[in-house]
Amino acid sequence: MFGDTFPRFRRLGLAMSTRNDDSTDGPSTTVTVRATGHVRRRLGTHEFEFTFEGTTLRDFLDAFLDRYDVRDLLLADTEADAVAPGWADPPDDLDDSWHGNPEGERTRTYARVCVDGRFNETLGGFDTRLEDGSRVTLAYPFIFCC
Repeated sequence: MFGDTFPRFRRLGLAMSTRNDDSTDGPSTTVTVRATGHVRRRLGTHEFEFTFEGTTLRDFLDAFLDRYDVRDLLLADTEADAVAPGWADPPDDLDDSWHGNPEGERTRTYARVCVDGRFNETLGGFDTRLEDGSRVTLAYPFIFCC
């Protein structure tokens, strides 16, 4: 879908090509990916650059999750995956300002996708525009409970 995408691991000093030479599908964007917790452990590093075709968080996630096996750590397949048990029930009368993320844009309980330090939900959701140099944080913390 997005061609062959390789991250450049600055910390490891690897210089890999980030695009195919014949790739002309559209604009490409290079972001800094930062990972915490379980995502960091699975990726094997906490920070690297990633180039993808497109300009939105949705384009980034499509390409990134196609390349790296971390989808199960970040995205909820069902509403139940996105809601923590034990939270208080919502009031019976909610005004129009209360809404959940659209289906397909829900993160797992406790997982967060941030752009430049802000939760994607407070920006444009998965339609948030990314620019070269944007920081995308993929967080799924280690949580220990009683």
